[in-house]
Amino acid sequence: MKTTLSVVVSAYNEENSLARCLSSVSFADEIIVVDNTSLDKTAQIAKKFTKNVCKKPNLLMLNINKNYGFEKATGDWILNLDADEEIPQELAKEIQTIIRSNPAENGYWIKRKNIIFGKWIMHGLWWPDKQIRLFRRMKGKFPCVHIHEYIAVEGTVGELSEPYNHYNYETVHQYLTKIDRASTSEAISLKEINHEFLWYDAVRFPLSDFLKIYFAQGGYKDGLHGLVLAMFQAFYSFTVFAKYWEMQKFIERDMTAGTVITELRRGGKEMQYWIDSTRIAEAKHTAEKILWKVKRKFL
Repeated sequence: MKTTLSVVVSAYNEENSLARCLSSVSFADEIIVVDNTSLDKTAQIAKKFTKNVCKKPNLLMLNINKNYGFEKATGDWILNLDADEEIPQELAKEIQTIIRSNPAENGYWIKRKNIIFGKWIMHGLWWPDKQIRLFRRMKGKFPCVHIHEYIAVEGTVGELSEPYNHYNYETVHQYLTKIDRASTSEAISLKEINHEFLWYDAVRFPLSDFLKIYFAQGGYKDGLHGLVLAMFQAFYSFTVFAKYWEMQKFIERDMTAGTVITELRRGGKEMQYWIDSTRIAEAKHTAEKILWKVKRKFL
C-alpha cells in the first residue's frame, strides 16, 4: 500500500514567493494552502497548483491556521512549509525514501538554510536552525502558545540529513514588518506569564542577544551580514521590551544617570569577556591564546 504525503503551506501576501515553494513540492500527493486573507494574488497563484485552498483570518497566532491545514490533510505524512521556503531535490528524495520505509519515528527535524539579504547565513541562530516539519498525520500539531514554537509530536523524533531553503528576509522593510508582528506576540507571552517588569531589561535584553549571536554563536564569521543581523536581533529584543512596557501602561521608574551608568558598565564587562573569548578562539598561536586568556581572567 502506497504511503502518501500532504504538504501544508500557510501564506499571507506571498505572491512573490508562493510559486517557488509549491513548485518544489510537486512530488507530494496532496497540497493544501491556507490563505490568511491575503490582499495580493496569493490565492490565485495557489489555485494554479492545487484545488485545496482554504481562506482563514490573518490571526496574530498563525499557528492556529497551520493546525487547521493539518486537520484538512489526508496523507499518511504531513510536510509543513511557509511560503518563503523551498524543498531542494535532494531533500525531496530523502523525504520520499524515509516515509516509504515505515520508520519508527513519528516526526523529523530538518535543518533550515536561512538565506538573508541574498546570502546563506551559516552562523548565529540562523544555522542549522533545525525545525520539525515532517510528521505523521494525527501525531503532530502546534501548541499555539508562542509564535516561534515547534510542532509538538507524539512519540520519537528523528532527523533528516538534507536541509531545506528559507528565503527569510530579502529586504530591510520585510524584516521590520515581520518583527513588528513577532515582537507583539512575544510581549503578549511575557504578559501572560506575568513576567516581572525591570527597567534594566531595556539594556540587558538587546545586549544579551547581540553578544550571544555575534560572539558566542560566531555571527562575526558572516561578515557584515552577521553584524547587521546581530544588531537587528538586539533591536528586536529591545522592541519586545518596549511593547511589554506599553502593556504596563508606560509605568514610570525612578532612575538616575548613575544607575544607568552602573548597568552599562556591567554590560561593558560582559562584552569585553566575549571580545576576549573570540580573540582566544581566533588566535593562531598558542602564546597568543595564553595572552588573551590571562587578560580575560583579570577583567
